[in-house]
Amino acid sequence: MPNLADLSDRQRHMLEIIRDFSAENGYPPTIRQLGEAAGISSTSVVSYNLAILQRKGLLSRDRDVSRGLRLAGEALGGLVQIPLLGAIAAGEPIPVPEGEFAQVELEQIALTRDMVGGQADDVYALQVRGHSMIDALINDGDLVIMRHQQSAENGDMVAAWLKDEKATTLKRFYWERDRTRIRLQPANPTMEPIYVHPGNLEIQGKVIGVIRHMR
Repeated sequence: MPNLADLSDRQRHMLEIIRDFSAENGYPPTIRQLGEAAGISSTSVVSYNLAILQRKGLLSRDRDVSRGLRLAGEALGGLVQIPLLGAIAAGEPIPVPEGEFAQVELEQIALTRDMVGGQADDVYALQVRGHSMIDALINDGDLVIMRHQQSAENGDMVAAWLKDEKATTLKRFYWERDRTRIRLQPANPTMEPIYVHPGNLEIQGKVIGVIRHMR
């Protein structure tokens, strides 16, 4: 078990920066951002200290991506890591070849436990593509935090899988009065709802949070 007391003040400070940055943004800082926040001008010095933290099991690092830092063990503190599984349309549904849309884990993002609420095992994130939910304060490029479930109540914002079209979309779920079809309602007055037969729809998850894309 790694012991945070064995670290230098600089190394503890770097962990705090990574943890706070990840909690605020949903993704870790770049090496340059980490160095600037820690007052270290040399990227080699940053990398040296990251290597120590990695050896102690407090983080992992993927050198092939710019934001490849991942906290682990005690360093996570009050954070949990959830997978980013791809994109979802907030507009016309995105066609997906063969199978469910949430198949490939692109990376992990860090969230506070309060944001996840309860168990994190069934929580994942999707990046929004489009503008159909802007009146719900969800814009293109934002991340929606989803809890996997296959049922929905009227008004829930869901990831909807349209079976025949092999496409997904982010919309609010409503049963029509006669319950013979479902309305997938955008939150944009310029866009029309989508009507689907219940047999053509599979709920893949419900939105439980949003991380804004900094513009």
